[in-house]
Amino acid sequence: MTDQKRLLVHVEGQTEETFVQAVLGPHLCNVGYVSVDASLIGNARLREDRGGARSWQTVRDGIVSHLKDDQQAIVSTMVDYYGMPQGGQRAWPGRSEAGTHELAQRAAFVQGALADDIASHMAPSFDPRRFIPYVSMHEFEALLFSDCARFAESVGQPDIAGPMEAILTQFGDPEAIDDSQETAPSKRILQLLPSYRKPAMGATAIQSIVLAKVRRRCINFADWLERLEAAAS
Repeated sequence: MTDQKRLLVHVEGQTEETFVQAVLGPHLCNVGYVSVDASLIGNARLREDRGGARSWQTVRDGIVSHLKDDQQAIVSTMVDYYGMPQGGQRAWPGRSEAGTHELAQRAAFVQGALADDIASHMAPSFDPRRFIPYVSMHEFEALLFSDCARFAESVGQPDIAGPMEAILTQFGDPEAIDDSQETAPSKRILQLLPSYRKPAMGATAIQSIVLAKVRRRCINFADWLERLEAAAS
């Protein structure tokens, strides 16, 4: 590959799109990429299609197409482990089997399965370093717990920083905050801030949080960022 590396990240929603373009992009362009862009999965701009992972076949077709069309492209994903379909024709590789692994290993297991599946649909000459999947254990809002004080300030509610820190202390790191209908990271934020709206407020908040702090507090995210940086060089 030449030095003209371009990165395209397939994301699930507009908040993740903003994060890639406004936060991740400037950093990665400084380490060698000539462009960093986000692609919304499954026509996610349409209101009825927002949220949740699409079928793997749909996502895979888009990834494979881009890898074939642009030989200088590095392609990645930013998707939620718990939102992935794990059965039937929509299932994502490795998702159903990942549950047999320790919690800390599940995202990495799925990432490996995704990488293997993409490689199997490419020509034998394909360089597997061109596909760098990232699977977050929980939804995007987990990253907002990386800097509770900055998030609270960004939404004009500094008093919620303390309760957010208490939640973070309970779980140890943002990526470990549990995910369910009632206790997902976004639901915890909504309990503290009923006016929270992800597309607008989440995108604004993540731009106020220093990337270095997200990297320091989120191990799986840090590993992804390191792999992206290495691919640029």
